[in-house]
Amino acid sequence: MDMREIVIDKVTVNIGVGTGGEALENAEKLLAELTGVKPVRTRAKKRNPVFKLRPGMEIGVKATLRNKVAEEFLKKTFASRKNIIPESAFDNTGNFSIGVREYIDFPGARYNPKIGMFGFDVCATLARRGYRVSRRKIAKSRVGKSHRIGKQEAMEFVKNKFGVTIEG
Repeated sequence: MDMREIVIDKVTVNIGVGTGGEALENAEKLLAELTGVKPVRTRAKKRNPVFKLRPGMEIGVKATLRNKVAEEFLKKTFASRKNIIPESAFDNTGNFSIGVREYIDFPGARYNPKIGMFGFDVCATLARRGYRVSRRKIAKSRVGKSHRIGKQEAMEFVKNKFGVTIEG
């Protein structure tokens, strides 16, 4: 096991609805169907009168995937985007986020008129082995600069692992 090896820490799938009610329930059903995981509802943090939002109001759903499930979901996400992602999708800490405009673009998903049409965001967090020392509760310590993942390393990892073209 190589400690310099980059691994997928987690993949977070998010659907923001903006309101509660039937649309939120439909988004929850869709996310459970796409990921195979029970989604969690997300709440508004700030008040925004323009969108009629109050703190604590349920406005979206998210699901977190790890290990092989996360890797398979990323492969399907890249396929829905024709294996092309922009360079701007990557941040400086080695994570990337991409969106899927309509869930029917996703491989294996079929249109359901009861659910309607939704898009979703996919955020992938990359890490090296041993990075957990910065997040654990007992004996927490810092991760050195040489062990952190940069933007270029993350792009190379995605190119090599998934065969994705990065346009910039």
